[in-house]
Amino acid sequence: MTDTRPGAPRQGAGITILIARAVFVALVGYGGYLLGDSLELPVPWFVWGLGGLLAGVGVVALEQAAGRVPLPRFFVGALGAVAGVLLAQLVASALLVFLPAIGSSAGRGFLALLLAYLGVVFALRREEELGGLTRKVFPSAAAPREQSYKVLDTSVIIDGRIAEVCEAGFLEGTILIPPYVLRELQQIADSADPLKRNRGRRGLDVLQRLQRSTRVRTELHELDFPHIREVDRRLIETARAVGGTIVTNDYNLNKVAELHGVRVLNVNELANALRPIALPGEVLHVQVLREGKEAGQGVAYLDDGTMVVIDQGKKYVGHGVAVTVTSVLQTAAGRMIFTRLVDEEPGGRR
Repeated sequence: MTDTRPGAPRQGAGITILIARAVFVALVGYGGYLLGDSLELPVPWFVWGLGGLLAGVGVVALEQAAGRVPLPRFFVGALGAVAGVLLAQLVASALLVFLPAIGSSAGRGFLALLLAYLGVVFALRREEELGGLTRKVFPSAAAPREQSYKVLDTSVIIDGRIAEVCEAGFLEGTILIPPYVLRELQQIADSADPLKRNRGRRGLDVLQRLQRSTRVRTELHELDFPHIREVDRRLIETARAVGGTIVTNDYNLNKVAELHGVRVLNVNELANALRPIALPGEVLHVQVLREGKEAGQGVAYLDDGTMVVIDQGKKYVGHGVAVTVTSVLQTAAGRMIFTRLVDEEPGGRR
């Protein structure tokens, strides 16, 4: 399975980037050695060289991290840092009368660093309120909701209905598959338990079907959070990082994501919403399959799986009957329809 993202680096390009990074780190390390040699300080040359190498590695790490941050979010953080530095200069000038040490380069630098950090944190926490500014500066980043990422979790992929939902055109935008979800699917597909193995293989088949679909675009994203052990928390952080929506059928993940302010699309809720509505007095033709919990009751099911409870329908198990809807009950498990036999009504009709 390959990465289908536009502009995704090819294998050859990836090797070229790795070589360029290695050369850059080596040059920075050599630059550190030259800097130490020019300062003529009583510090061994290899310490300066090692410091340069660490600085180069740090720059490469920052470059990789910056590639995962949306540009509007990066802009907001930079704006907060600049505001913090400017505020630090004003505060330092005001405190200079009471604390002369603030006027030194070290004092001003420390205050600027402190307030720059506070400015970044404050700006990122107020990012939603600054949304109007970022949309004006980056109009192309203000994509409509349907163009945002839809982050799939493992359960909804194994469920399989997501493929039909996408093919029917009810889910638009880009389907994002995080690496940890793919790894979890592969682990399930390699399980010694036949049931788990079949479920994992079905999930991989669903992913292949989504990739071949012309209705949606599927991306295998490299964004990961290895320091977070729980997969649900990783999904939430991934959706936050890309500004996307989680697609799941897991009730607990649904609630936790909503508590964290992440939008969720639940396939089970969609299925319940699309079930046909039965109104009291409507006549249905069903096949009685088994006895109900109460005395004399029979149970049937509609084509969409909705349970139909038939009063005095026990004696018709295995037969088709006409029933009249008396009431409809919506439960956490789905919808239940309560009915009575048409023949049992006064002046029974067929």
